[in-house]
Amino acid sequence: MISFPKLSHISAGITAVVVGYSSSVVMIIEAARAAGATPDMVMSWILSLSIGMGVTCIGFSIRYKVPVVTAWSTPGAAFLMGAVSDFELSDIIGAFILSAVLCIVAANSKAITNGIKAIPVAISSAMLAGILLPLCLGVFQQTSDYPILVFSFVALYLVGSVLFPRFLMLVLLIAALAASIFLSEPSLSDFDLSLPQLVWTTPTFSIDAFIGLAVPLFVITLLSQNLPGIAVLNSYGYKVKTGPVLTGLGLSNLIAAPFGGFAFNFAAITAAICMGEEAGSDKNQRYLAAVMAGITYLLFGIATGVVVVIFTLMPAAVISILAGLALLATFQASILKSLDAQNTRKAALLTFLFSASGITFIKLAAPVWGLVIGLLTVQLDKIKRGL
Repeated sequence: MISFPKLSHISAGITAVVVGYSSSVVMIIEAARAAGATPDMVMSWILSLSIGMGVTCIGFSIRYKVPVVTAWSTPGAAFLMGAVSDFELSDIIGAFILSAVLCIVAANSKAITNGIKAIPVAISSAMLAGILLPLCLGVFQQTSDYPILVFSFVALYLVGSVLFPRFLMLVLLIAALAASIFLSEPSLSDFDLSLPQLVWTTPTFSIDAFIGLAVPLFVITLLSQNLPGIAVLNSYGYKVKTGPVLTGLGLSNLIAAPFGGFAFNFAAITAAICMGEEAGSDKNQRYLAAVMAGITYLLFGIATGVVVVIFTLMPAAVISILAGLALLATFQASILKSLDAQNTRKAALLTFLFSASGITFIKLAAPVWGLVIGLLTVQLDKIKRGL
């Protein structure tokens, strides 16, 4: 039986992509420029990433009937911004390919896949809550500079939660776009309406680029993106074969790398938007929200020139408000689920606090350390109970 997306699926999918692009598309542009890419190559990087994310979102979500939302590696892009300037562009592209190979190898390692499956739901939920807390607080941190904007959006959220909960995200998205146009006042001359093209860069391979770029990019993407993304799926009770998905993401990365597609991975924050109740009352049909996200990725890829302008002009305050309000319900559900089991509450609390702290140590972000501390606490508690 063929299922068709409802308005709640469409709005959730579009919102997920808007939040994902707005939070990091500028990083992609800067990373490409730092690598020595020409303007056409910069467009190619974004186009190849958009196509890869669109195809994998749609393909895996339909295959498993689960909302599998994929994304580019935002921490990976941040790493590349500061690391690529010491390498030739061809070596950088070669490093993308080698990083993809490492992803495929890891995806077919039983030790890694079994370790991922063993993460308790309470810990994964606490990590997600920690990731979301700064984003939800971002709504109210804009109050001093944009009090009318904040209170208007909060009022719209509260009224919409009662009167039109299924269409809430769509209304918030429309309001965010309208506010962005009002605040930034873009002109038609700002937009590049020509179709982007994929630009091939012949890769070369070097030991220095492998050690300095490929390995760190793989590790950062695995720990900072894929593990949290898989944890989000688990926290919502969705089961998916992570090995085949990671293999597919690695293969997609291999294909896209010569055109600038540096890394594909499970999404975490944007995936949560497609998994909550706002994405549809029927949990088994929420995969359609991820399918809509994939379609939106493809459309954004076609309109790369316009998309780049929109998201570089969109005020940070509007982005923060939209993301925070869209994720409030998910944050609430994650907090409740993380503290549900009494024997993992301490571990979940530590995971939540570490994940929300914003610390970065040896290039690994706070959620990774939250996961490590939480799992360590779970094991220590088991030892204590066994004594």
